[in-house]
Amino acid sequence: MVVGKKLLKRAVDRNKVKRIIREQFRMQRPSLPVCDLVVRLAVKPGVLDGKLLAGDFLALLDKLRRPRPKRET
Repeated sequence: MVVGKKLLKRAVDRNKVKRIIREQFRMQRPSLPVCDLVVRLAVKPGVLDGKLLAGDFLALLDKLRRPRPKRET
């Protein structure tokens, strides 16, 4: 998990984001497919609202649960 200083200057804010993501991942882990994940904060969040961050992360995890169409080669 990566939260860069450029996006969140204060360590308290970076740790809060990491804590929220870790907790949501821990709760959703049994229903996720077996794979490695890299979580990186790409844009600076406007407000550090825990419920909003958790909701965004859960939406991303839902994409992992969806069956992907098989590619034809």
